[in-house]
Amino acid sequence: MADEEDAREAEQLSDTQKKEIAKWFLLNSPAGEIQYVAKDVRSVLDDDRVYNEAAAEAFPVLITSFGELEENEFLDPRTAQVAIVDHVKQACIDVRPATDEELPSPYIEEFRCSLDAEILKYVGEAYPKGICSVYCSKGKDVEGPGTEFELVVVISAARNSPQNFCNGSWRSVWNVEFKDDVQILELQGKLQVGAHYFEEGNVQLDAKHECKDSTIFQAPEESAFSIANIIRHHEAEYLTSLEACYTNLPDTTFKDLRRKLPVTRTLFPWHNTLQFSLTRDITKEFGIGK
Repeated sequence: MADEEDAREAEQLSDTQKKEIAKWFLLNSPAGEIQYVAKDVRSVLDDDRVYNEAAAEAFPVLITSFGELEENEFLDPRTAQVAIVDHVKQACIDVRPATDEELPSPYIEEFRCSLDAEILKYVGEAYPKGICSVYCSKGKDVEGPGTEFELVVVISAARNSPQNFCNGSWRSVWNVEFKDDVQILELQGKLQVGAHYFEEGNVQLDAKHECKDSTIFQAPEESAFSIANIIRHHEAEYLTSLEACYTNLPDTTFKDLRRKLPVTRTLFPWHNTLQFSLTRDITKEFGIGK
């Protein structure tokens, strides 16, 4: 009997092990079913602290106005959880399940989940350690076809390296209008890149770009695939243009900031300054060189 009890105690998992297992299930949830997996994982763990730590590490919550419910409450639509944030400490202090009133209708959620899965795949390929989320900004209570609604894709990525005196960030927001009456999806994107280099100086970049596109209204999975491809195309195109700009920077922007030659278009002859009358006058007046 004692041996069986000792064996059971040895099989008990630590909180760290439980957290890692919970993270694995959350990260490997089938597309569109994450909220159901999260609910089951929370029930099996029966430990809100361990669950909250696993959820926070598996799916960082974007602090954005599109997910803001109250002054310090932010919805994570992927897990159907609400994070309560301490802005001063910049930390999540609690998590609660979202209510039905805070979540989109099943019809809207089908489109949102499909798009979220495609964007999650794209961000994983394009932005190391980037995070993203898809919100319903308009028409979340729509129950079926025939009414317009709007989803918002938010992508955020940062690469901070203060030990190398440089930090950078990427932010993009895509408003996607689903116009059922004309069977069209209209996209409006706002991209913003920020960089700061401060080794022996202070150089900052704040670049912004806006773009528009459209595609046809299809079933949730097909619409999601088309939207993700449009976003991928425009963001890749903008990044390529930025790289081209940096390549040509020394010959264009920096060249225009200063003259390589003085107004006379000749270099100053430091090896023979006596040819200038001012130098001769000063030499004669003060008797320099005698």
